[in-house]
Amino acid sequence: MGSPVPPGVPSWRLAPEPENVAAARSFVRSALDGAAPDLVETAALLAGELVTNVVLHARTEAEVWAWTVDGQAHVRVADRRPDRGLVPRGRHPYATTGRGLALVEELSAGHGVHSGAERKTVWFELWPGAPVPPLSPWETVAPSVARVGVTLSDVPHALYGAAQQHGEGLLREVHLAAADPGGKPGTGVPPRDLVVAQDASHLVSACMTAAVERETPDSATLSLRVAFPADAAPAVATLRRVLDEADALAQQGSLLTLPALPQIRAFRQWLLDQITGQLSGGPATAWTLAPGLPGAVSRDLGPWDPAEAEAAHVPTVAADDRNRIIAVNEAAASLVGWQPHELVGQRLTVLMPEHLRHRHLTAFTSLLLTGEPRILGRSVPVPALHRDGRQIPVRLAVQTQEAVDGRTVFVAQLSATTAPPAPSDDRPATRPVPPTPHGRTTPRRTRGLRAGTAAPEWLELFADTGQALAGTLDVDEGLRRTCHVLTRGLADWCTADLLDEQGRLVRVCIVHRDDRVPIAEEHFGRFPPLTADARGPLPRVLRGAGPLLLTDSPPLGRGHSRVDARQRALVDRLGGSSAVVAPLRAQGRIFGALTLVRVRDEHPFTRRDVPLIAELVRGIALGVDNARLHQSVHSSAEQLQRALLPTLPRHERLELAARYLPSSATAEVGGDWYDVFVLPGGETALVVGDVAGHDLKAAVAMSALRNMLRGIAVDRQEPPGDVLRRLDLASHTLDQRSTATCVYGVVKQDGGATQWHYSSAGHLPPLLITPSGGARYLDGGRGVLIGMDADLPRASARASLPPGSTLLLFTDGLIERRGESLGDAMTRLGRHAAAHAGDPLEVFCDELVIAFGADTTDDVALLALRPTPPDPPA
Repeated sequence: MGSPVPPGVPSWRLAPEPENVAAARSFVRSALDGAAPDLVETAALLAGELVTNVVLHARTEAEVWAWTVDGQAHVRVADRRPDRGLVPRGRHPYATTGRGLALVEELSAGHGVHSGAERKTVWFELWPGAPVPPLSPWETVAPSVARVGVTLSDVPHALYGAAQQHGEGLLREVHLAAADPGGKPGTGVPPRDLVVAQDASHLVSACMTAAVERETPDSATLSLRVAFPADAAPAVATLRRVLDEADALAQQGSLLTLPALPQIRAFRQWLLDQITGQLSGGPATAWTLAPGLPGAVSRDLGPWDPAEAEAAHVPTVAADDRNRIIAVNEAAASLVGWQPHELVGQRLTVLMPEHLRHRHLTAFTSLLLTGEPRILGRSVPVPALHRDGRQIPVRLAVQTQEAVDGRTVFVAQLSATTAPPAPSDDRPATRPVPPTPHGRTTPRRTRGLRAGTAAPEWLELFADTGQALAGTLDVDEGLRRTCHVLTRGLADWCTADLLDEQGRLVRVCIVHRDDRVPIAEEHFGRFPPLTADARGPLPRVLRGAGPLLLTDSPPLGRGHSRVDARQRALVDRLGGSSAVVAPLRAQGRIFGALTLVRVRDEHPFTRRDVPLIAELVRGIALGVDNARLHQSVHSSAEQLQRALLPTLPRHERLELAARYLPSSATAEVGGDWYDVFVLPGGETALVVGDVAGHDLKAAVAMSALRNMLRGIAVDRQEPPGDVLRRLDLASHTLDQRSTATCVYGVVKQDGGATQWHYSSAGHLPPLLITPSGGARYLDGGRGVLIGMDADLPRASARASLPPGSTLLLFTDGLIERRGESLGDAMTRLGRHAAAHAGDPLEVFCDELVIAFGADTTDDVALLALRPTPPDPPA
C-alpha cells in the first residue's frame, strides 16, 4: 500500500502546465538531497513521467511529495480526478508514448495507486541496489456510470495495438505543438476539442484494455464485448475528427509523428465509427465485413510471422520501415543469386537496378511521410537485380502487415516473368532445412497442450491427419481422408470448403462419424456467391477471422445471406451443440475452411480446444496447399505443352488425328511433340519428335527445334533426309547440348496414289496398318539422333499408303515399359493397332490411348494419318 507521508514532509503544488514537469523533477531532486545519486535521478525521472500524465490526462493541479527513510526514496503524485483510472500500456518497443507507467513498473521496488473521494495518488518506492519485483499491482478505477455493450468482431489484435500506439502519438504531438508558444503556428485543432479527444482516447484505451484482459487470444483476431459509458458517443466522434485532422497535419509535415499507413488509418476509423454508431443504436459490423476498404489494406489479419515468410513457396522478402530486409526465403534468395542469410540486414535497394533505386527511395519515403500508397496492393512489373548484375523481369506485389511488437512490416512477393537464371558453378550449394511436422522450415515456438488433455491422443491426431494428406496428391480426396480422421477422434461431423479460381466457395466433402447418416446432394458443391451481407461464421472466417468457437446457433434474420442459410440448413439436418470453424491458410492467404461440429451437449468444444485445433488445421492447410500447388503446376505444365501443339489442317484426301498425354508421374513439361503443316507446294508435312529430358529446358528446346524444322522445310522443297540434315546443323550450331529423336515426312499425291516420303533421326519407326489388318514398321531412312553429328549424311525413304490404310507416328512413351523389351512392346503395339484397323481414325487413336496410356510414366504423343479413297468419277 506504500508508506504513509510522515508528518512535516512538504508537498509541491503545480498547475497543469507542460513546463511544470521540469519543476516537479527539480523539486524531487531537492527533497531527496543526500540519497544515492542514481536513486535521486531515477526518482526525478519517474516523478516527471507521472506529472506528465497529470498534465495530459487529468489536467488538474498536481501535488508532489518526496522523502527518504533509511536510504529508500518515497514519492507521491496526486491529481484531482479520482474517476480517471490508470491504464498501463503494453510494452511495445515501437510505441512513441504511454511509457510512463511502464517505467514505474520496471524501475521501482514498489508502486500503486490510492483513490479517494477527492483525489487519486500514484506512489512508488526506490530502494538502494537492484530493484525487486513490485510489491503491488496497479489498481484501475472505473467510473460508476451507466454502460452500454459494444460488439467488436474480428479485431486483429496486432493491428489494434499499432493503431492505438499511432493514435496516442498523434494526440501527443498535437498537444505539444499547440502548447509550444515559440513554435510553429497553431495546429487548427480547437483546444476544447483536443481536451475532449484526449479524454476519449484515455477512455477507449481503458475500456479496450479491460475487455482484452478478459479474453484469451486463440487466433489472429478477437471478438470483444466492450462496455463503454452510455454517453460517450459524442466524445468518441470528436476523437475521430481530431485524429483525422492530426493525420492531415502529419501528412503536411507539421508534426514529428509520421502519418498513418492505410491499414492503420482504415482500422482506426472503423473502430471509432463502430463505438459511436453502436452507442447511438446502430448495428455492429465486423472488421472483416467493413465496406469500402482501400486496396492497399491487407486482408491478412494475422500478425506477421517470419517463419511463414521463410517457409513460403512464393519468393518472399520482408522489410521494415527503415528499408532493411528482415526476412527472406530460399525461393527469393535463389531467384536473385544470394543466400538468405546474406540478404538479411541489407538495404532493400540491393535487389534493385541502379536506375530504380532513387525512384524506390522516393516512393518509400513518400509513403511514410504521407501515408498514401502508390503500389501497395498492386502487382507491378519491374526488373530485379541478380547478384551477378543481370536484370530479371518480375512482378512485384507488396502488402503491409503488423508484427506483435507494434512494427509495420512490408512484405513483398516476387514472381518471375521468365525462367530465373541458373546459379553459377561457384555459388555455394544450398541445403534445404528439414521441415518440422507441420511443414515449416524454420523453428517456431510450439503451443503446449492444454491441461487435462492426453498428449498422445493429440499427437496421434496430428500424425494421422498428416498421413491422410500424404497418401494422395488429389486435394479433394486428401480432405475427405482428413475429415474421416477428424470425425474418428475429434468431432461428430466435419466439412471442408475450398475457394475456387473465381473466388466461389465449393463444399468438397461432408463426413459424419456414422456412415449410415444420409446427406443430401444439395449440401455439396458450390455455394452462392459471397457477398457483403454474408455475416455468418463461415464468411467471417474466409475474410480473415478465426478460428471461431461457436456454442449456439442464432436464428437467421435479415442480416444473413444465402450462404449463412445453407450452412444453417446443414446444422439443422445433422445437429450441433458446438463447433469450431477454422481457416485453411497458407502463404498469407485463406483458401478455404474446415468446420468441426460436436452434437452432444455433454462434451462441447471449449476455448481451451481452439489453440490446438488452430495448430492442427494449420498443418492440414499446409498439406492441402502443397497438393494444390502440385495440381496447379501440373495443370499449367499441361496447358503449356498443349499450347505448343498445332491445330491439325483439313485435307480433302487425308484424315488426320492426334493425341497428347502428359505423364501422370510428373508435373513438369516435357520434350514430346507432334506437328502437321502444309508446305508451299500443297504437300502435307508430318513430324513426331522427342527432345531428351523432361523439364522446362526440354520444352524450350523442343519448341525451338519444332520452329526451326518448320522454317527449314518451308524454305526449300528438299527430300526429308536433307531437311533433317539442315535441322541437325542448325541445332548443333545454336545449342550443342540438346539431342532429340525425330521422324519427318511429306505426304505426296501421285495421281490416285498416296506416297509417304520420310526420314528418321534415331526415332522409333512409323507403323503402317493396312485396311485388311496387316501391320509393318517402316524402318527405312534411318539416321542418328539430332545433335550427335551434323556432318553425317541422312537418307530418305518412301512408302505407299493404300486408301484406307493408317500411318501411325508415336513417341516412345506409348510403348516403353519397365521389364518389357522394346521388340516385344513394338509387336504388342502392332498387334493391337491391326485389330482396330477398321475403326474410324478418332476411335483408333482412343483405343491406343486406352490400351497403352494408363500406366505410362512418360509423355505420349501420337499422330495418325489415313488416306481416303478418291471420289468415284461422275
